Amino acid sequence: MRGKKAPRRATQGEERGLSLQDIVNGVEDELIVVDSEYSVRLANSAARAKLQAEAPLVGRHCYKVFYGNDKPCSTSLWDCPLRQVLASGKATAVIHPLHINKTTRYIKVIACPIRDIEGNTSAMVELRREVTSERELERQILRRHHQLRALSRISSAVTSLQELPAILKNALDNVLEVVNGAIGGILLLDEQSGTLRYHMQRGLSARYTEEMRISLGEGIAGRVAQTGEPIAVEDISQDPRTARPDLVSAEGLKGFVSIPLKSRDKVIGVMNIASHEEGRFGADDLSLLSSIGDYLGTAIEQARLYDRLKRAGERYKSLLRHALTAQEEERKRVARELHDETSQAITSLTLRLQALIQIAEIQGINNVEFVENLKAAHTSAVYAGNEIVKLMKELRPTLLDALGLPVAIKRYAKDTLEANGIELAADFKGVDRRLPPEIEVTLFRIAQGTIGNILEHSEAKKVSVELQCDEAECHLRIADDGKGFDVSKLTHVSSSGRGAGLFTMKERVKLAGGACHIESQPGQGTSVIVKIPLTKDEVDETDKSTHS
Repeated sequence: MRGKKAPRRATQGEERGLSLQDIVNGVEDELIVVDSEYSVRLANSAARAKLQAEAPLVGRHCYKVFYGNDKPCSTSLWDCPLRQVLASGKATAVIHPLHINKTTRYIKVIACPIRDIEGNTSAMVELRREVTSERELERQILRRHHQLRALSRISSAVTSLQELPAILKNALDNVLEVVNGAIGGILLLDEQSGTLRYHMQRGLSARYTEEMRISLGEGIAGRVAQTGEPIAVEDISQDPRTARPDLVSAEGLKGFVSIPLKSRDKVIGVMNIASHEEGRFGADDLSLLSSIGDYLGTAIEQARLYDRLKRAGERYKSLLRHALTAQEEERKRVARELHDETSQAITSLTLRLQALIQIAEIQGINNVEFVENLKAAHTSAVYAGNEIVKLMKELRPTLLDALGLPVAIKRYAKDTLEANGIELAADFKGVDRRLPPEIEVTLFRIAQGTIGNILEHSEAKKVSVELQCDEAECHLRIADDGKGFDVSKLTHVSSSGRGAGLFTMKERVKLAGGACHIESQPGQGTSVIVKIPLTKDEVDETDKSTHS
């Protein structure tokens, strides 16, 4: 066997090279090894297939192979990962955008250092993977997130508003911010005339918004209002459906999108967003704006309902104010007539009966029954006179006009409560001046009504009346120690009239710009608290003078 030559064994390097090439060929991503001189030392089959390279890649410069450059990549494109790896000795990852035939592809590059036996970085291994689809998905996710945030922002802003102009302004400003635009407007539909007109706009001339009146089915916005479907056009100035092309051309409008504003599947208006650039708005913009339009239509309808309720409330307040004013005037008239006519007539009758009784006693008339009847008639007349005086005080106390609010409240409370065995405590502060007549009447009627309720329902033993006024407001508090009641159960006026007094008091205070609060619990008494604001011009300056 001495003459037979033994087969040559592969060197360790050859074994390593073959096995390494086989391994890297099994990697799905592109893999190359680049030395410090930018030369490719190893490339797997995925890299060769991607580049469709006929010539070997090994030994060629990486910047020439991948990017067709004559020198290493500079910062004008991106930082070369080889330089970063050689400088830091650490792995790095970058994403390169490649613009090819008006399309953009994204390549993710992961570069790791390769060290020699002395531990110095002499080359790098580079994994390359196309991540265009991942970037597009990421972009879509970010866009959807941005859209959701925009919808949330518009929703939060609109729901906190009630006035229609504020809602339209806020919505349009937010929509333009979302689409990065500056031109737009909101047109609302007049159901009687069937026309659309601008109620809010940005970036449009006054002539355009004033003259642009669109009927249902007319132009792009009119079709959107008629069909309830959004429309986007590349260039509205060239679109044959355009209404008033002269106005559109004068504004220089190009890209255009119109979306319906709906409430309960009914179109109540449209929102137009425009641009001076052609093809400015795409399918994503149309989708987002349509979602906003559906929400905005509901908000507009709610604002209109609120406006109608507000006007109805103002009419109610006006009618109530007239009713209370007429009531006070009628009270004054009846009280005056009772004083000038009825009271004087009864006083005269009382005096005549008293005179007849005295004559009968002087002349010694023996008809006892006749004299007793005279005395009974006299007593009835006196009683009727006293009742008329009470009635006049109920209708319009003269003390209120003559001496002011504190004296009138205290005298009324004293005469009403103490006569029925109820202890009264009164405290008045800051009331050394006259208040406006409507304020005095309001506070007196509140006191009168509260004291009447105490007498009728509370079974109280003690009552306190406190009235404090300063430059800002008057504070009236009337409290009793009676049986109290559950305030939460008194939510409306019953058919029997229960609760009418409390609701009337509250409405009186509201008309004066104040607030009325009732605190009560069964067995713990009741407190009525009234606060009415005062302004400097409400104080009657003439009553503050020395001759008042």
